[in-house]
Amino acid sequence: MVESSSTLAVHRCRFVDFAPSAVTALCFPPLPLPSVKGKKAANSHTFPGFGPLVIGRANGNIELCEWTGASPRSQAPQAWVVRKTLVGPYPSKVESLALTFRSPRRAAQEEVPSWSNLRLFSAGGGSELVEWDIEQGCIKRTISSQGGPIWSISPNPASTILALGCEDGSVRLISLQYDGLSHLRRLERVKSRILSIAWGPPVPKQKKTQNADAESDSDDDDDEWTDSWLVTGCSDSSLRKLDFATGRSVDRMGTDKIRGERTLVWAVGVLGDGTIVSGDSMGNVKFWDSKTCTQLQSFQGHAADVLCLTVGPDGTAVYTSGVDQKVTQFSYVKTSRSDANPSPLVSRSTGRWVQSCSRRLHSHDVRALAIWPPYTPLPPSHQRHFPVDIAPVLASGGLDMSVVVTPAALPTATLAGKVINPLATSTTATFEDAYHRRLAYTSGPASSSAVHLAKKARLLMCTREAGLTVWRISKRQQKNDDDTDLDPANTQDSGWERVLDMDLNVQTNIVAGAISDDGRWIAVADWYETKLFQLSEEKNGDLKPRRIRAFASLVQGQLPGSSSSGASSLLFTPDSSKLVLATSISSTILIIDLGSADRAPRVLRKFEQHRLREGLVNNRVIKGRKGSSPAAADGDVEMADENEDSAQPTAESESDSDSDSDVEDSKRVRTTITRMAVSPDGQWLATADDRRRTHVFNLDAVQHHGALPTFPRAVHALAFDASAPHMLVLGFADNALEVYDVEARAFPRWARALVHTLPPRFTRLHDPVLGVTFDPGASPTALFWGATWICKVNMTERIGYGGFEKRRRGKRKAADVNANGRVEVQMEEGQQDQQQQQQRNFKLITHYRPLLFVDFIAPGELVVVERPLVDVLAKLPPAYFKPKYGAS
Repeated sequence: MVESSSTLAVHRCRFVDFAPSAVTALCFPPLPLPSVKGKKAANSHTFPGFGPLVIGRANGNIELCEWTGASPRSQAPQAWVVRKTLVGPYPSKVESLALTFRSPRRAAQEEVPSWSNLRLFSAGGGSELVEWDIEQGCIKRTISSQGGPIWSISPNPASTILALGCEDGSVRLISLQYDGLSHLRRLERVKSRILSIAWGPPVPKQKKTQNADAESDSDDDDDEWTDSWLVTGCSDSSLRKLDFATGRSVDRMGTDKIRGERTLVWAVGVLGDGTIVSGDSMGNVKFWDSKTCTQLQSFQGHAADVLCLTVGPDGTAVYTSGVDQKVTQFSYVKTSRSDANPSPLVSRSTGRWVQSCSRRLHSHDVRALAIWPPYTPLPPSHQRHFPVDIAPVLASGGLDMSVVVTPAALPTATLAGKVINPLATSTTATFEDAYHRRLAYTSGPASSSAVHLAKKARLLMCTREAGLTVWRISKRQQKNDDDTDLDPANTQDSGWERVLDMDLNVQTNIVAGAISDDGRWIAVADWYETKLFQLSEEKNGDLKPRRIRAFASLVQGQLPGSSSSGASSLLFTPDSSKLVLATSISSTILIIDLGSADRAPRVLRKFEQHRLREGLVNNRVIKGRKGSSPAAADGDVEMADENEDSAQPTAESESDSDSDSDVEDSKRVRTTITRMAVSPDGQWLATADDRRRTHVFNLDAVQHHGALPTFPRAVHALAFDASAPHMLVLGFADNALEVYDVEARAFPRWARALVHTLPPRFTRLHDPVLGVTFDPGASPTALFWGATWICKVNMTERIGYGGFEKRRRGKRKAADVNANGRVEVQMEEGQQDQQQQQQRNFKLITHYRPLLFVDFIAPGELVVVERPLVDVLAKLPPAYFKPKYGAS
């Protein structure tokens, strides 16, 4: 075993001027409406599994995040991680988001809403409503509002209608039925902008006939409810209640004014009993009676504009936030002890609202709030009741670029017993006392990095929305004294210089970029076009790019019927002779020979394994089928044995990959390739997509080699060991690890003890692993890194050296002789020794944060790119501040 070096020079790079984008919208999927006939779904006390989170940003990108917990009741220290990024057109922005069900009937049977059953809509301040294709990762269709810029959007509880609040003062209703998108009708127009909108509680349909046949039981649940009314927040110091049936304005509720100025009602919400909640530009939070349209209570909850609000899962808490950076909680408190009904919404006279808590979770304006489980305004007889032993999670985001998640259990929930904190931030789970945590931002799509390194040329490249910058890192000065391993006090940076700045003409924000190791090639791609540049060095040291004009047509020639040459991932081989391109729309992998001075680039091979539906049964890779038809996949499946070639591809997929013809639609699946890695010797290529599938290709033979089983979580880190180029190391969103022997097509036995007994300190890190790199001079030492940590791991460290498995079997032999109680003690002692050994192996460094990129530029020489949050916030406008003391 090679001993790792004790010295390591670190280039601590803070000159990379990457600027993350502000969070402008947050959205959780809704919950399906309960059945009116049998109210089992409404009275169910089961906690729904944590659903996906959608984050909209000011640069037009939308991030799709998944919960990393193994089960609904298990804690997830990493919370939500980005599974996929939908890149927006350049330039664009996201102001509003909405998720609806494609099939509410199917949603009622799912524990967690699936992406395939969700429809995503966004509005960016213009007059176009955008529907996104979640699977393909691009815009599916758009529709004009016919009423000017869209200020707010809101779907009805049944996911059949989307309401648009427009500039011209009208509410436009868009029909979503039958997976379509069409104008339904326009409600009465008023002389002000519709800044916010919310739906009132739906009303159960009354059956005309009592003797319903058996077919009526199979009706969809969304047909059992009818919409009653809507409420809008306007720019003329008022709220308006609109009747859904007639489309007319029923009543007007006026807010407070100052010096004749108009008050803007930025946020509205509706409770199950019809109570309306509003937040306005004066910082007031008001509660209104929807029947009489009169004000019930008013709170000066904020010192500036209230920009967003959300209602707690059971309707007894309201959270508001805005310009003053505070998140304020309003709670419903009973005033009469004679009321034994657990729901305070049955009778409003038995309670009142109080301002119970206020916390400052952000450093700048808060633009969006969302909570899981989401709240649906339902009549008190059909109101959902969630278990109180699991805390809801409140998500908030704003101009400080990071999403903050906070446990939001009510104080009354702690009376029944211990409450689980899903985020594992603290033992307490109430909103007032629990610790919040900030979800780290990443520089690239799908939790990847926008920073790329050319090791031989010592160049560092960072892509932006519509451009890129390249720096040259000077060679380090030799020192006589030893440097402490990864100690920031001994890090050195002997100089850097900016050698290239490029602004590109792109259709969307840049998705992928790559720079070759010799510094001669740069590839950059948006969703619809990939550009290739050849670099030459000028006398002053700057780089001069020359675009290869024929490259886009070269890529399009391999994709019949497609006018797009965009890429979701790009990678150069270590010898800088080939470019690996993963197309964005078709998920095809192209191996491109870059050629030479007298030879143009050419495509060596294209692989379509990621497009194939074959070889998957219940999200598991299979070795073969017992039946010949695709329908046989639902029956018995012959899985690969543990000691055999578990990743051997099926005959059908191999034959499809050999042919250059397009894959049939019945065999095709839509996905996005998010990670790629090439072995140091240039022989092996590994690719992973957002469906958690990983394929391996042999670049020497230019053919498909095999596929790994699908894993429970998305692949976040993918790299080959520098000392053993056939060993593939994978890191997942929940900080789990795997080691795969590519040549043997198996998971090696020596790595089982390492990957199955990871120390809790590593697996419970709040920030997920983002990358892994190997020191060429100290292999097999691996550096795993996340946004706030670097962990050094010796991959060949054996647990309980001298035979861990043998020692464990010895204790099992003693079980036949000794008592059962003594055996349990012995096993615990063995596990403690094993855990202590792992703690010594996993060395954690938290000096650098937040990290954008970590990689070795040479043996014993590490490049660490960090972008301190203080530097990013310094470029923002000053945050709202109101002095309390000493004001003149």
